[in-house]
Amino acid sequence: MAYRETEKMRKRKAEARQRIIDCTYECVTEGGFRSARITRIAGLAEVATGTIYRHFESREDLFAEVFRLATEKEITKVTEALNTPGNAAERLEAALRQFSERALRGPVMAWSLLAEPVDPKVEEERLAYRKAYADLFEKTIRHGIEEGCIPEQNARQSSTCLVGAIAESLVGPLSPTHTNQTTNKNDPLVDAIIRFCMQGLTGTRR
Repeated sequence: MAYRETEKMRKRKAEARQRIIDCTYECVTEGGFRSARITRIAGLAEVATGTIYRHFESREDLFAEVFRLATEKEITKVTEALNTPGNAAERLEAALRQFSERALRGPVMAWSLLAEPVDPKVEEERLAYRKAYADLFEKTIRHGIEEGCIPEQNARQSSTCLVGAIAESLVGPLSPTHTNQTTNKNDPLVDAIIRFCMQGLTGTRR
């Protein structure tokens, strides 16, 4: 008779998988992907290391899954900011502020998502992450052009420039050598990033 997995067994497997993901996420939040060692994750999740590889083909697959989950949270927050009241330029400004302030409040995770050296599978997710932001910004820029609050321009190219500018502006302050200095004193940095991005987008000095 063929083995048939019971509902109880399926539930236990799903719970173990979720614990592995949650503990990996915790490790990345605390010390980046470099600190997420399989032995440590297994200990935190209270599973054998072999159990991890029954749920994920490789460490890279596990990290890619955690990267996707982390970026989905950030993209959701930016999307919420883009849906706030106001014209397109005001909504873009709110989204840029949301992105920057959240990054500075969680510098280790933000560094991991933006710039930490990672495996190729995770790097693929990073590229998808940047594209998702560019898609959101492009849509809003097009709305702004239609409204007249943003000058006529190549919306796709401008959205890509916005993503690059904000990411590169944050890399230094978020790097491991600077994270201990991340406090409310970074508010001027957020303002400077937004001023640069919005002046470049609208051509209006802010």
